[in-house]
Amino acid sequence: MVKAAPVGSIYAGTVHPGKYLVLVSGDTASVDEAISAGMGVSAASVVDSVFLPDVHPQVVAAMIGDSSSARVGDEALGIVESSSVASVLDAADAGVKAADVELSGVRLADGLGGKGYLLFSGALAEVEAATQAATERVEPHGTMVRSDVIAQLHEEVAENLRQDLTFLRRITSRGGAV
Repeated sequence: MVKAAPVGSIYAGTVHPGKYLVLVSGDTASVDEAISAGMGVSAASVVDSVFLPDVHPQVVAAMIGDSSSARVGDEALGIVESSSVASVLDAADAGVKAADVELSGVRLADGLGGKGYLLFSGALAEVEAATQAATERVEPHGTMVRSDVIAQLHEEVAENLRQDLTFLRRITSRGGAV
């Protein structure tokens, strides 16, 4: 891929036993060329892929930011889970472009069996619109697992999400007390 086009950056590695993730960024033409080259070599092994030529800045921020905790309030919460990283990123991009929501959290692959999920927060109608757009964007991938909207998030649940999106780390940080 990097020999085919001058991509801005490439990240590659194992994200779960048996799953390898490659992420490239750069100008639209270079990324398109790199993806074509990669697919030409490994199409038979690819679980899923996505090309986001005009990715929303919230998606980029969620990917490179601290994904251990979520930025949620006590408004509505939309959740979209999918069995591929590519479809989660595609869903996140569709949701934040469709409605006035905050992409509150994104968890990708590691420790999730190669799956991923995202969280939208904001006003109920906006979260419903974002979740619907995200769900519709994932359906062509054939990887949809589940989506749901919680109309008003309880403060204790919001606080748990703000602390850490990783369940086991939350339990062990309390000294194993349940």
